[in-house]
Amino acid sequence: MRTLQSPAVILCLSLAMFGQQGPAPAVAPGNSSAPLIFSDLDRLQGAAAQANRTLGEMRIEKWKTGSGGKQQAQANADAVQRNLAEALPGLIADVRKAPQDVNAQFKLYRNLNVLYDVFASLTESAGAFGPRSDYEALAQQLSVIDSVRRDLGDNLETLTLAAQSELTRLRAQVQTLQEQARSAVPPKKVIVDDTAPAKKSSHKKKATHTSTPPGNNSSNSGASAKPE
Repeated sequence: MRTLQSPAVILCLSLAMFGQQGPAPAVAPGNSSAPLIFSDLDRLQGAAAQANRTLGEMRIEKWKTGSGGKQQAQANADAVQRNLAEALPGLIADVRKAPQDVNAQFKLYRNLNVLYDVFASLTESAGAFGPRSDYEALAQQLSVIDSVRRDLGDNLETLTLAAQSELTRLRAQVQTLQEQARSAVPPKKVIVDDTAPAKKSSHKKKATHTSTPPGNNSSNSGASAKPE
């Protein structure tokens, strides 16, 4: 018989985690799988109720195994019952309220995977050490849980592909609108004035000065005194 302690611990941690997490909606576009989801949820609720009754009626202390095996099986049975009674109903209700909510479906799918692992180990132990009636009852409900979790996995894949397709379409639409907006605005004209005035010279013209030699006065040079 394989060790069951680790899955049981994971199941208990999973139960506590679901109790702390708040809603984080992530709704994908509409699809036609909602009726199938509701049918699976009905089957799951029925299997959970029947499994709870079976687990409550089992006498694990009478199984044909050692005290360690009995304690291990009882611990796993208790963990499964807590999950079926406390975590699973709320997760199912969330999916019923929003059957296209990817986040709600993923939480339920993840919980079913953990629940299935522990439930399968317990069913295996019942077949090896317990009465045949316990094994057959557990195996029947385990089959329903396995079927529902597989359907959920397929539906999640469909929702994810639909959401990705919608996101791609919206991105293409935004890109088209941006291109249309750019083409609608006329380009700005830039005018370059190439007739700039000539640059003034910074050199100043030197003034020309004429000098008269001293003693060369025209009023006195050509006149001689006439005799009287």
